[in-house]
Amino acid sequence: METQEIKMMQYSHGAGCGCKLSPSQLTHILKTSIPRVQTDKLIVGHDTRDDAAVYDIGNGQAIISTTDFFLPIVNDPFEFGKIASVNAISDVYAMGGKPLMAIAILGWPIDKLSAEVANLVVEGAREVCLQAGIVLAGGHSIDNPEPVFGLAVTGMVELKNLKRNDTAKPGSKLYLTKPLGIGILATAEKNGIMKPEHLRIGPESMMRLNSMGALLGEIPGVNALTDVTGFGLLGHLLEMCEGSGVNAVLEYNKIPVFEEALYYIAQNCVPGGTKRNWKSYGEKVHLHNPENRTILSDAQTSGGLLISVDEDAAPVVERMLTDAGLYAQCIGYTKAFNSENRIEVI
Repeated sequence: METQEIKMMQYSHGAGCGCKLSPSQLTHILKTSIPRVQTDKLIVGHDTRDDAAVYDIGNGQAIISTTDFFLPIVNDPFEFGKIASVNAISDVYAMGGKPLMAIAILGWPIDKLSAEVANLVVEGAREVCLQAGIVLAGGHSIDNPEPVFGLAVTGMVELKNLKRNDTAKPGSKLYLTKPLGIGILATAEKNGIMKPEHLRIGPESMMRLNSMGALLGEIPGVNALTDVTGFGLLGHLLEMCEGSGVNAVLEYNKIPVFEEALYYIAQNCVPGGTKRNWKSYGEKVHLHNPENRTILSDAQTSGGLLISVDEDAAPVVERMLTDAGLYAQCIGYTKAFNSENRIEVI
């Protein structure tokens, strides 16, 4: 089979971060009665569902460790490798850190797809690592029924610049750097109904590094940071709210959305991961317009950064985002906890 004939999405049952288990399923999986090794060096573990683990190595510095992998969300194998790599490296940026190196994770149906196609996937990863200024240092591969690819990434951060998802303060402004709708668009392509003029919208967004996170780490007024991936905007904001002990209000008309995605929602192109998301946490969200629930819980792949900012630091952050060509309008705010409906969307 010629590589130019390959359509990666036909070999997977899901797409990108839409393959993630729902937040409620993950809660059950992480339950344990086995005690954890006690150390004060582990600053961030899985307790708060943050983007990466952080380990204090002394001298005011810490190591960031993360991994992320998934099934194809685009048909082009080179771009699949790029998107999976950008998505994995984003976890380091979401902690305010800088990536150091990456290790590849490859599961490959070698009886269905050639080694040459797998090479294109890895080449896409190498290009992204070059853009991020890091080395793809090795990896591990297995024979697998479906193609799977991702990275394990090691990064570093000065402890004073570390950003977490559980440190938002009441009265903070919220920002989102990339539009929503990636899961919807990917489903439209997988279903074969995407208009030709819409084909590049998703990949171009997903292949953009969230390197702004390293710069945001240097701003003390950025009080919490995460990236928006498989749990959707509402899911990742909910993690931020519950971890920080705050509520949030979102203004729907200010949230960046790919308008094309709304067209495909009307065509019933909704990924299973998006539906699982809402079922998992919908009871904690109050929507003034129930029709918005799909796009707000849409499972994103390589989505934008969700930023919580002290009000007096907001002008600096907005200027940085604007200069980088990112969406810079405030989408909502946090407030003191006052009910079980953690998020209100007006």
